[in-house]
Amino acid sequence: MDRRSLIKHAGIAGVLAAGVAPAVHAQAAVRWRLASSFPKSLDTIFGSAELLSKNVKAMSGGKFEISVHPAGELMPAFGVVDALQSDTIDMAQSAAYYFTGKDPVFAFSCAVPFGLTARQSTSWKKYGNGGKLLDAFFEKYNFHTASAGNTGTQMGGWYRKEIKTAADLKGLKMRMGGGVFGEAMAKLGVVSQNMPAGDVYQALEKGTLDAAEFVGPYDDAKLGFNKVAPFYYYPGWWEGGADLEFFVNNKKFAALSEENKAILKAAMTASATDMTAKYDAYNPIALKKLVAEKTKLTAFPKAVIDAGFKACMEVYAEHTAKSPEFKKIYEDMRTFQRDQILWNRFSEFPYNQYMNGVKI
Repeated sequence: MDRRSLIKHAGIAGVLAAGVAPAVHAQAAVRWRLASSFPKSLDTIFGSAELLSKNVKAMSGGKFEISVHPAGELMPAFGVVDALQSDTIDMAQSAAYYFTGKDPVFAFSCAVPFGLTARQSTSWKKYGNGGKLLDAFFEKYNFHTASAGNTGTQMGGWYRKEIKTAADLKGLKMRMGGGVFGEAMAKLGVVSQNMPAGDVYQALEKGTLDAAEFVGPYDDAKLGFNKVAPFYYYPGWWEGGADLEFFVNNKKFAALSEENKAILKAAMTASATDMTAKYDAYNPIALKKLVAEKTKLTAFPKAVIDAGFKACMEVYAEHTAKSPEFKKIYEDMRTFQRDQILWNRFSEFPYNQYMNGVKI
């Protein structure tokens, strides 16, 4: 007699007595650990991981739990990829471009200069080739990714002095995400510093940093950058839409039941939506407050952005010439982006342009 017939004829008491409990009761409890590259103080980003943990526990009835650890608790902020490779942790929350020292391809999973916006990135990964190409690349590091939330287009960062021309960037010591952006800025004379968010304020205060870019008004204000660097520039042309991500250990994921796999995927999707919505809600309020506190909010001169574009195109050409993998993903992203730009000309761009010019 099969399981379904046994349950029908014997009832639940008979099933339990026979030692053939339904699968939901037979499943062993699963306990995972997630290491984040971010501090608890960033309630938008770290909060995405906390929401994931809460939803996984609720949907599994407590059978699947994920403990969440901020940067530095289990390992340094930038130690998560090595930990995934060695099966030390089950998953992480990070920004892939932190790891371009391993391979520049990492950056495509988060953001690259003059790259995709938040919506374009989601579309490329889900309905273009982006997700498949990147997960195939990440297999060698023993993980795959899912969005933990996108920040949207970021700000251009905080500076201790004005940036009037590209020449003003020369010799500048700046905290940045690294990768293609760092290489392009190096061509403009900037000295790139890749450090955890929690260390930036002190470095700016002491003058060991001249500038720092992080995310946008809400997070930047919480980190206090306006107190140590008065000039706030926009836009962050290097991050049209930075996708922060959950890195999921492939071996640990394969060992999950189908039910727990579905729970984890659903919880990650909920966290991603929540983080992006928070940024859109909180950033304008924080920006108004920063301006009221005498922050010098300034647009980058077009000549500075043009110099950045030229430098970035040179870096892309260098990488595509020497790495077939980089070339394949870069060209796929650009092909997808061209169609997105075409559609934007007839959809959100003219609508937003009009709305920005009328009083509501």
